[in-house]
Order: sequence, then C-alpha cells, then structure tokens
Amino acid sequence: MSNLSSSIGRNLSSARRTKSFTQAEVAKSAGTTVNHYAKIERGEVVPSLKTLEKIIKALGVK
Repeated sequence: MSNLSSSIGRNLSSARRTKSFTQAEVAKSAGTTVNHYAKIERGEVVPSLKTLEKIIKALGVK
C-alpha cells in the first residue's frame, strides 16, 4: 500500500461520509463495483484517472 493510495482512500472515505453516502451508492454512480470502490477506499488499489474523476463527480467534490 503506497502513501498515494492510502491518501486517496482516506480522502474519498471522508468525503463519502460527509455526504452520508454508502459505498454502494458511490460505486453505482461512478460506474464501478462496490468491491472495487471499497478497495480504493482501503488503499489497496490506485484508481485510474478516469475512475477517480467519476468517483469525484459522484461525490460532488473537487
């Protein structure tokens, strides 16, 4: 687990909780699976730029 993947995961998790969204809601809106999104939040994988853009849009953050 890299610092980058950990940082991305923490930030996404924090933004999701602030918006009171479930992982399933964000994953569906971003067009990915819940399993893949959960791995991103845990810092196990680094999302592609395209996927990250979709997740950010789904969360409504910049």
